[in-house]
Order: sequence, then structure tokens, then C-alpha cells
Amino acid sequence: MYRRQFLKTLAIGAAAIAPSTKYPWSNEARAATSTIDLSVSSRVLEVNGKAATVFGLGTSDGKPGLVLNAGDDFDVNLLNRTKEDTLIHWHGLTPPWGMDGVPDNPAKLLRAGENRHYLFPVGQGGTHWMHAHTLQEQSLLAAPLIVRTADDLARDEQEVVILLHDFSFKTPEELLSGLKAAGSSSGGGMGHGAMTGHMGAGMEGMQGMNGMQGMHGQSMSGMSMPGMNMPDMAMPGMMAMDLNDIEYDAYLANDRTLDDPEVIAVEKGGRVRLRIINGATATAFTIDTGTLAGELIAVDGIDVVPVPGHRFPVSMGQRLDIRLQVPPASGAFPILALREGARERSGVILATSGASISKLGTDAADNGPVLDLALEEKLQAVKPLSPRAPDRTYALTLSGDMASYVWEIGSADGPLKVVTGNRVELAMRNMSMMAHPMHLHGHHFQVVAINGKRIDGAVRDTVLVPPMAQVAIQFDAPNPGRWPFHCHHLYHMATGMMSFVTYENAL
Repeated sequence: MYRRQFLKTLAIGAAAIAPSTKYPWSNEARAATSTIDLSVSSRVLEVNGKAATVFGLGTSDGKPGLVLNAGDDFDVNLLNRTKEDTLIHWHGLTPPWGMDGVPDNPAKLLRAGENRHYLFPVGQGGTHWMHAHTLQEQSLLAAPLIVRTADDLARDEQEVVILLHDFSFKTPEELLSGLKAAGSSSGGGMGHGAMTGHMGAGMEGMQGMNGMQGMHGQSMSGMSMPGMNMPDMAMPGMMAMDLNDIEYDAYLANDRTLDDPEVIAVEKGGRVRLRIINGATATAFTIDTGTLAGELIAVDGIDVVPVPGHRFPVSMGQRLDIRLQVPPASGAFPILALREGARERSGVILATSGASISKLGTDAADNGPVLDLALEEKLQAVKPLSPRAPDRTYALTLSGDMASYVWEIGSADGPLKVVTGNRVELAMRNMSMMAHPMHLHGHHFQVVAINGKRIDGAVRDTVLVPPMAQVAIQFDAPNPGRWPFHCHHLYHMATGMMSFVTYENAL
């Protein structure tokens, strides 16, 4: 019943009301004493020299998203200034169930012209975001939601927020129709909105199969296979790989392509905190900090033991906080988002005064890395869950069929039911041939096992489960409701990959 209602209420493309100016990608924290007006609107964006009408989500001063202070109330009046019904999910926050923002679970869609007030504790700090929980997300109905702590405000460092998107001039409905048509056809239909294969010779034309996304350097059982480069080769008898369902018209960072990137002024010798949000609907990226050594300090808005590096994977719905040290000399420093298994890229440029800025193309010389769990295995939460045996454990199977383009979450232990106060473990095994970034609403969880190996991993809200991989998570259950648990690939979610964690004592 819920799925039919969900598909029925998926919105059509953005309606043109009144063009607005391009977003300036900065904002200041609001005072805790006043209600903030947050408007869903439409705006005109230029992409590849063509005008496109997309959604906007921002405050009355024309700035996108929200910046709040930890410990304050989330006191927001959401105004729908479009001609379409919609609703916004506060991704990363843990509001009461009735304010979560999923249509008919339990709140109704916000009708065109309607206002709705939200009031709940904003909680701890972090890099979060907000987006529609319908196909409108594809039309850029998303924005940053940054919550700063007192420590954040006291640090001598510059914050840079980067929101990534995949963009198409087609409507979301056309893209979904193209996926279904490409899956059921025999070998044709490549183009914008069609399935794309990224495997070696001999694998083209295989239908109903996609591939080993996320298994770069791993065998089917998760064991290391040195020297293998999964995007570039296929093994006999292995199912075909499909890293990217959709060939988009552009990949955006803060609404701009790399042909005309945002250039952000930074201080020589200064420290920068990147707050990176993958708001793409169907595209994973690897963040490349180039000549600047990065230090990953938080995932999904929650601190981790710092991990140094230059490249960091980020799947759909996930966020990364990366700290950088700018050299004392003048310079320009691209921060790139490399599309998984493909040459396309996006990003911004950090530049000191007097720096010479070279033009960058939207295509790299080589394909972007295939996402795997190598970094996930290294992550450690600064504040892990307290040690405790789970009260309830559910074995989940992630499955899908490319031919019909239907995706599912199966439970060997029945519906996901919990009681307030439970510690719950979800043990996921991905038996499909696509990776799935799995997101739980209303809670944060800790990654506790990868491919059978127990770890004390990151606390977060979205975790990638590559093909044929196993990932287990645990969470405490203090927030009664019926909470969605789903793949954050928009078109997987829209075609069935959504389940619910239901509190037995609350509904």
C-alpha cells in the first residue's frame, strides 16, 4: 500500500514560478530565538549553456539551506512556493517521527502554497542535508543543513560546503522509464537515461545483470585479488558490471560544472574544513584533494578518528568532513569529485590571492575509482556505541533485477520490529550486482562488521554495501516511529528498495 502511494505521489519536474538568482554558497548560523522561514521554490539554472528550471530550497535572504547551532531548536516554517505538492526530509537529524518528511509516513505532502511548522531539538553538530523524498530530489530539491558546535565556532579554520549533484535535462519520470526500457530491451538504448555498462570486452549486451561495483580489488567472497582493476576487465563467467545506471548531462558542485567552477578564496597558510555532501541521486564519487593532503575527520556529520589521504569515496546520501592545510605560498587547489568508473568529474577550486587559475575540463584522463569498503574498514568512531549485545538481530538480503528494474530488501527474520530501548543489529548481504548506500531514518548506527569481520567502525546514517559484500550495523532504539530503511539510490528506492523499522510499542 505504501509503495503504491509513494509512486503515485512522485512529483513531476519543477514548475516555473519565478526565476531567482544563483545561490551564493555560504550562510550564517541563525539565532535560536526566532522561527526561520525555509522556502521550496523554483529557479532557473544554466547548465552547459542551456537554461533549466529546477527547485530551490533556501531562506528569505536568498541563501540555500540552513546553518544552525548545536543544542538549539530546529524551529522552521517550511513554505511551499511552487505549484507542486512536496515534502522535505531532514537527512542526518533525528526528529520525532511525525516530522521526518516522508510522504504519508505519517505526514501528508505539503500542498502547493501551504506552510508547515517544525519544532524539535536540532541535536549534535554535523554536516547534514535536506531533500525531497520523492523524484523531485532529481530536480535539485536539496540543500545543505549544517549544524555547528561551539568547538566549530572557536576553531581558526574556514568552512567550505560542497553539494554534489547529477543533473539531467530529462524529467525524473523519463529517466526512470529509460531505466526500465533499457533493462527490458536486448542490447540497445544507450544514451541519457539508459543503462550503461562499464566492463571489458565480451560483456556488452548482457541484460538483467549489472556488475561488481565496489569490489575493486576483491573476489566474490571479499578476499583480496592483487592487481585486478574491476572497471577495466571481466572474468569469465562473471556477471556484467553496471556502475552507473544513468548517463547524466552534467555533474555539479554547488550548481556549477567544472567548465565554470566556483572559485573559493582561501588564505595562504590557512586551514580549511570541507563539508562535502553527495546529493546526487544515482552517482557515487571519489573526492580528490589533489596536491593538498587531506584528513578525514567526520562521516555523515559524526566525528571519526582522523584518516589522512588524498582520495576519499562518498556514495549517495553520505557526507565527508575533510580538513586541509593551505600552503603559505600563492596557489590554486582544485577539489575534485571523480565519477565512479567513468571520466566525468566536477568540483570547486580553492585559490589564494594572486593565484593563477588554469581551466579544467569536465573529463579526466582516467576513470574514477570504483568504490569499495577499504576506507570503511579503517574508520573508527570517536564516540562509539556502548558495548552491548543486541536484543534483536535481522538478516537482510539486498536483491534486484535489472531486466525489470525492481529492487528489494528481504528479511529472513520477518518485519523489522523493535521496542524502545532495544539494541538492534541489521546484518545485510548484497546479492544484487549493484552497490547500495543504505540509509536509516531517525537514528545513527555503528558499522560493526564487514564481510564477517567484526570491527568498531564509524557511527553514521548511510553505509555502502557493495555487490556480494556483507555489512552489519547496530543502533539503539530511543525514537519511536515507523522509520524508513532504504537504498539512497533514488531509482532503487522508488522501485522497491525500501523497508521500515517499526516500534511495536509506539504504533
